[in-house]
Amino acid sequence: MFERRYWSLLRPDAVEALHNQVFRNVLSWYYSILIDDYPAKFHIAKVVEVPTDVHIDECDEDCLWGVHRDLEKVFTSLWREVRAEDIRFNEFRKRYREASKSFLDVKIAIARNMLRGCRFCEWRCGIDRYSEGRGVCRLNTKSFVHSWFLHIGEEAPLVPSGTIFYGSCNFRCVFCQNWDISQERPFNGVEVNAYQLALIQKELRENGARNINHVGGEPTPNLHIILESLKYLDVNIAQLWNSNFYMSLEAMDLLKHVIDIWLPDFKYGNNDCALRLSKVPRYVDVVGRNHKIAIEWGDMIIRHLVLPNHIDCCSKKVLKWIADNLPLNRVLVNIMDQYRPEYKAYEYKDISRRPLLNELEEVYSYADKLGILWRDISR
Repeated sequence: MFERRYWSLLRPDAVEALHNQVFRNVLSWYYSILIDDYPAKFHIAKVVEVPTDVHIDECDEDCLWGVHRDLEKVFTSLWREVRAEDIRFNEFRKRYREASKSFLDVKIAIARNMLRGCRFCEWRCGIDRYSEGRGVCRLNTKSFVHSWFLHIGEEAPLVPSGTIFYGSCNFRCVFCQNWDISQERPFNGVEVNAYQLALIQKELRENGARNINHVGGEPTPNLHIILESLKYLDVNIAQLWNSNFYMSLEAMDLLKHVIDIWLPDFKYGNNDCALRLSKVPRYVDVVGRNHKIAIEWGDMIIRHLVLPNHIDCCSKKVLKWIADNLPLNRVLVNIMDQYRPEYKAYEYKDISRRPLLNELEEVYSYADKLGILWRDISR
C-alpha cells in the first residue's frame, strides 16, 4: 500500500523518533514493545488465569468485579516481571500459555454485563443496549468502523499508526472535524464483530503499523467489542486509546490493563466552556481524574487544541493542571495549532476563526515556563 512504501519519505521525523531520547525516556513502555518486542499488555492479561473453582459465566457483575480485583494483583506482578527481566514476546509465549479463562475474559464478561445498564462513560445513561436502548452515544450493542488505515499524520513516535475510526461519540463538539462519523452519520460505517476487528488489527500490523489506534468518533461506546477483539488478536502490537477521556471509573478499570499508550484530548480548562462547546458536564473533573489514573498504567501523549479566544480560560489552565497533577517527565503534550472552524463553529463568534500567531506564542511561552515537554512532540 502507498503508506507502507512512502511514509518514511513523507515523515522523516517518524524515523528519527525511533532514536529520540526524550521520546524513549517518556514513552518507555511503548518503546519497549515497539523496539524490543516486549509483550503488549493484552497478551499479559491473556495468560492470567481465572481460578478453576470460579465460573465466570455464572457470576453476576459484583462477583465478576471481585474476581477482577484478585486477578489485577497477578497481572501487576507479571507485568513487573516482564519489565524487570526484559522478557521478549517470543520468550513470553514460551514461558506462559494463554489461559482457557483469563483476566481478559473477565473484562469481556464485565463489559458485556455493563451493556444492560450502560455506564461506559460518565454520562452513565443506564440504558439497556441489548434491548435497542440508545443513550447519548446512540449505539446499541453493534459497532461500526468507518475506516482503517496506516495514518501518517499522527505524532512522530506513532507513525505509521494503525488507525481505526469508530462511528458515534458521547460529545457534541460544535467544532468537530469528524462530525460526519461522530454526530451526523455514525451508523454508516461497516458493522464489525470482535473477530473481524481483530483481523483488521492484524492486517494493520502486518502492513507496518507501530500501534493500533482506537479512535473515532469515540472508542468508548465500543469498549465491549474492542476488549473482545483482543482475545482473537495473535500478533504483538501496542494498543493506543485515542479518546476524549470521558470514560467512567469502571471503563478505566477495564482498559488500564490492556492499553499501552494513552492519547487523550484535554480540550478545556473549565467546565463552563466544555458545557457550552461540547455539551458535556463536569468535564475537568472527569477528564482530570482519568488522566491521573491513566498515567499510572501506561505512557501518555496529551493533545491540547488551542482555540481562539480561549487562551486564559482553557489553554493556560489545561497546561497548569498538567504541571500541577502529572509527573512532567512522564508526559508529552502536543500543543496543536491546526484548529479551523468546522461544523457549527461559525455559529459561535469566539471560535469562528483560526488562532492568531500571538495567541499560539503565548501558549508556547507558558508551556516553557511550566517545564512541559511539548517541543519535540508538537508539529
